[in-house]
Amino acid sequence: MPSRPSPAHPDTGPGDHRTPTEAGGGDALRPGLRSRHLSMIAIGGVIGAGLFVGSSAGITAAGPAILVSYALVGTMVVLVMRMLGEMAAAQPASGSFSEYADRALGHWAGFSIGWLYWFFWVVVLAVEATAGAVILNGWLPAIPQWGFALAVMSLLTVSNLASVRSYGEFEFWFAGIKVVAIVAFIAVGLLAAFGMLPGARHGGAGFGHLTDSGGFLPHGPGSVLTGALTVVFSFMGSEIVTLAAGESTHPQRAVTRATNSVIWRIAVFYLGSIFVVLLLLPWNEASITTDGSYVAALDSIGIPHAGQVMDTIVLTAVLSCLNSGLYTASRMAFSLGRRGDAPRAMARTSARGVPRAAILGSVLFGFLAVFFNYRWPDTVFAFLLNSSGAVALFVWLVVCCTQLRMRGIVLRETPERLVVRMWLFPYLTWVTIGMIVFVLAYMLTDAAGRTQVLLSLLVAALVVTVSLAKRRRGDNGPDAP
Repeated sequence: MPSRPSPAHPDTGPGDHRTPTEAGGGDALRPGLRSRHLSMIAIGGVIGAGLFVGSSAGITAAGPAILVSYALVGTMVVLVMRMLGEMAAAQPASGSFSEYADRALGHWAGFSIGWLYWFFWVVVLAVEATAGAVILNGWLPAIPQWGFALAVMSLLTVSNLASVRSYGEFEFWFAGIKVVAIVAFIAVGLLAAFGMLPGARHGGAGFGHLTDSGGFLPHGPGSVLTGALTVVFSFMGSEIVTLAAGESTHPQRAVTRATNSVIWRIAVFYLGSIFVVLLLLPWNEASITTDGSYVAALDSIGIPHAGQVMDTIVLTAVLSCLNSGLYTASRMAFSLGRRGDAPRAMARTSARGVPRAAILGSVLFGFLAVFFNYRWPDTVFAFLLNSSGAVALFVWLVVCCTQLRMRGIVLRETPERLVVRMWLFPYLTWVTIGMIVFVLAYMLTDAAGRTQVLLSLLVAALVVTVSLAKRRRGDNGPDAP
């Protein structure tokens, strides 16, 4: 299939940091994110609430072998980010992989993955708002959970409506707290594990916990894949920096740094922190399941008020995810609006370059999903949650397929912009595609995973059908040939 005509503006040269759709005047996003914002967005993007909350399920499912699960999924994410970084550095865009898929694979691909990604994040808004409300309600039980959910979503909506710099500032501090917390946890945990932390309890802590409760693979080799299914979605968010780069003054530099640093970020924050948990406690310690892996680890060495400390950190991670989710969903809606794939109002911006309609439309659906969670948690909301469950893998798969085509397009049109290159192209790209397809296939053998894949495929099929129907009517956006 031939690629779509380049939408590049005739006055947009190789040195222009703006995307082709944003280089002109009128309804356009404005660069408002500084280098420090982009750096912390890149770092914080891989530290989601899922790391703090969901790691206990992975440890229970795989035992110490969960380290291999995290390493395998982390490797897949590193490869996907490298591909996405190659495209984003060459053509920074508010729609990121959706716009690249539009050019490389066809309008149906950009339309479909853009709307699926938007759907994923607005459902996440409800999940995280509810999670934050539960924590706050535990501190102030007199205020109902729905009141806290409304409050935190309203606060971050106002912040995002103000300016992109407001989003950047909030995320800078949220991400900073998460980074400090993880680094402190690893440092304290290692000191305690090796008996170097004054006053800490460390009876039996050490490398022995990796093998003393049924071996390194207590549930057999297959548990590595089972563990991978429990942790794969905690990595979603790494790609946010490629969307945010479109609103920075030096997008190429930001994307290059984020891509180059993703390896150590995953190694330190995921593998490092889980490794410390396994040093401090046997994997089958009951408190890991009941209290959570990080709280159990801190309690085991006598850190006072560990539960309250972790609640505060998890709340920060939840607010960070809410903040980034609203930003990401709104920018994808904005990009879809600019391409004629969403209501044109979504593409309008305020005097400060903020896509207010896109933000309000996204948060409105988020509020609706929160209502569903409180009113019909086991039916309507469960459907929303499951039908967006495999979208992360769909996005990564589309990124891989798009990069196979985009490399040739960039080399043909603007070879000087290819400052980030995928390693061993195209072989590692095909390997990554195989890894993602394998994970999706393996999910079909798991009851919960099967539901997520099948419902996500159903929603994806509906979106693709809408796209094809839209194309048949000849309505392919403002740049259609």
